[in-house]
Amino acid sequence: MISEYPTKEYLESQKDFPTIDIRTEGEWYQTGILENSHTLTFFDEMGQYNIEDFLEKLHNIIGDKSNKFLLICRTGSRTGQIAHYLSQQGYNVVNLAGGITYVMMENSFPVVEYKRG
Repeated sequence: MISEYPTKEYLESQKDFPTIDIRTEGEWYQTGILENSHTLTFFDEMGQYNIEDFLEKLHNIIGDKSNKFLLICRTGSRTGQIAHYLSQQGYNVVNLAGGITYVMMENSFPVVEYKRG
Protein backbone atom coordinates (compact mmCIF):
# COMPACT_ATOMS: atom_id res chain seq x y z
CA MET A 1 0.00 0.00 0.00
CA ILE A 2 1.20 3.47 -0.84
CA SER A 3 0.46 6.50 1.36
CA GLU A 4 1.09 10.01 0.11
CA TYR A 5 0.29 13.39 1.60
CA PRO A 6 -2.07 15.29 -0.70
CA THR A 7 0.29 18.14 -1.46
CA LYS A 8 -0.38 20.46 -4.37
CA GLU A 9 2.44 18.89 -6.38
CA TYR A 10 1.33 15.34 -5.69
CA LEU A 11 -2.35 15.93 -6.48
CA GLU A 12 -1.54 17.80 -9.67
CA SER A 13 0.75 14.97 -10.79
CA GLN A 14 -2.02 12.42 -10.13
CA LYS A 15 -4.98 14.29 -11.67
CA ASP A 16 -5.44 11.64 -14.38
CA PHE A 17 -6.23 9.00 -11.74
CA PRO A 18 -9.64 8.85 -10.03
CA THR A 19 -9.86 10.16 -6.49
CA ILE A 20 -12.55 8.49 -4.41
CA ASP A 21 -13.89 10.20 -1.30
CA ILE A 22 -15.15 7.50 1.06
CA ARG A 23 -16.61 9.79 3.74
CA THR A 24 -20.32 10.05 4.52
CA GLU A 25 -22.67 12.39 2.70
CA GLY A 26 -22.92 14.58 5.81
CA GLU A 27 -19.14 15.02 5.78
CA TRP A 28 -19.17 15.95 2.09
CA TYR A 29 -21.77 18.64 2.79
CA GLN A 30 -19.80 19.87 5.80
CA THR A 31 -16.43 20.43 4.12
CA GLY A 32 -16.98 20.01 0.41
CA ILE A 33 -15.05 17.54 -1.75
CA LEU A 34 -11.96 17.63 -3.91
CA GLU A 35 -12.73 18.98 -7.35
CA ASN A 36 -13.46 16.10 -9.78
CA SER A 37 -13.49 13.45 -7.03
CA HIS A 38 -15.96 10.58 -6.88
CA THR A 39 -18.07 10.15 -3.75
CA LEU A 40 -18.47 6.58 -2.54
CA THR A 41 -19.21 6.04 1.15
CA PHE A 42 -17.50 3.08 2.77
CA PHE A 43 -18.51 3.28 6.45
CA ASP A 44 -21.99 4.64 7.14
CA GLU A 45 -22.80 6.90 10.10
CA MET A 46 -23.09 3.81 12.31
CA GLY A 47 -19.70 2.41 11.25
CA GLN A 48 -21.29 -0.34 9.16
CA TYR A 49 -20.20 -1.28 5.64
CA ASN A 50 -21.04 -3.58 2.75
CA ILE A 51 -17.81 -4.61 1.03
CA GLU A 52 -19.52 -6.27 -1.95
CA ASP A 53 -21.58 -3.16 -2.70
CA PHE A 54 -18.55 -0.91 -2.25
CA LEU A 55 -16.40 -3.02 -4.59
CA GLU A 56 -19.09 -3.13 -7.26
CA LYS A 57 -19.40 0.66 -7.22
CA LEU A 58 -15.62 1.04 -7.07
CA HIS A 59 -15.22 -1.05 -10.22
CA ASN A 60 -17.75 1.17 -11.99
CA ILE A 61 -15.34 4.05 -11.34
CA ILE A 62 -11.90 2.49 -11.76
CA GLY A 63 -12.54 -0.43 -14.11
CA ASP A 64 -9.88 -3.08 -13.54
CA LYS A 65 -8.34 -3.32 -10.07
CA SER A 66 -4.88 -2.86 -11.58
CA ASN A 67 -5.84 0.73 -12.50
CA LYS A 68 -4.40 3.27 -10.08
CA PHE A 69 -6.76 5.33 -7.90
CA LEU A 70 -6.57 7.50 -4.80
CA LEU A 71 -8.66 7.25 -1.62
CA ILE A 72 -9.43 10.19 0.63
CA CYS A 73 -11.38 10.58 3.87
CA ARG A 74 -11.32 13.19 6.65
CA THR A 75 -7.87 12.49 8.14
CA GLY A 76 -6.56 9.40 6.35
CA SER A 77 -7.45 6.93 9.09
CA ARG A 78 -10.35 5.21 7.33
CA THR A 79 -8.59 5.23 3.99
CA GLY A 80 -5.49 3.76 5.59
CA GLN A 81 -7.50 0.74 6.72
CA ILE A 82 -9.37 0.36 3.45
CA ALA A 83 -6.30 0.94 1.26
CA HIS A 84 -4.43 -1.73 3.22
CA TYR A 85 -7.24 -4.22 2.64
CA LEU A 86 -7.59 -3.32 -1.05
CA SER A 87 -3.86 -3.55 -1.71
CA GLN A 88 -3.88 -7.05 -0.19
CA GLN A 89 -6.60 -7.90 -2.72
CA GLY A 90 -4.40 -6.68 -5.60
CA TYR A 91 -5.74 -3.15 -6.06
CA ASN A 92 -3.44 -0.32 -7.16
CA VAL A 93 -4.55 2.11 -4.45
CA VAL A 94 -2.99 5.18 -2.86
CA ASN A 95 -4.05 6.38 0.60
CA LEU A 96 -4.11 10.18 0.79
CA ALA A 97 -2.63 10.57 4.28
CA GLY A 98 -4.04 13.47 6.24
CA GLY A 99 -7.22 13.44 4.15
CA ILE A 100 -9.39 16.42 3.31
CA THR A 101 -8.25 18.04 6.57
CA TYR A 102 -4.68 18.18 5.23
CA VAL A 103 -5.85 19.49 1.85
CA MET A 104 -7.84 22.30 3.46
CA MET A 105 -5.08 23.17 5.93
CA GLU A 106 -2.46 23.37 3.16
CA ASN A 107 -4.87 24.76 0.54
CA SER A 108 -3.26 22.22 -1.78
CA PHE A 109 -6.14 21.50 -4.16
CA PRO A 110 -9.54 23.00 -5.01
CA VAL A 111 -12.31 21.91 -2.65
CA VAL A 112 -15.79 22.41 -4.09
CA GLU A 113 -19.26 22.28 -2.62
CA TYR A 114 -20.80 18.82 -2.59
CA LYS A 115 -23.98 18.55 -4.62
CA ARG A 116 -25.95 15.34 -4.59
CA GLY A 117 -26.19 14.03 -8.11
